[in-house]
Amino acid sequence: MARRLRTPYGEIDLLAADSEWLIAVEVKQRRSLRESALCLTVRQSQRLMEAFEYILLTKPEWQRPNTRFDLIVVDPSGQARRIQDALRQF
Repeated sequence: MARRLRTPYGEIDLLAADSEWLIAVEVKQRRSLRESALCLTVRQSQRLMEAFEYILLTKPEWQRPNTRFDLIVVDPSGQARRIQDALRQF
């Protein structure tokens, strides 16, 4: 639905949807998948959730029955891993 979607609270890298789900995605790349996963701070996670909530409030036509925020971690070789619903842990 969108790439690099800017809000007053921050930018969401990707926003994807089907009929049931609206999924916001943050992409992080570092020297390893582990470093990529660990570089997302609590404060950044909070800002991303605020940005997602802003989108849900201002774009009612984008709302779906289910939402989640995934994290995709990437290393320099291009290996990637998706962590579903990653921000609920913060």
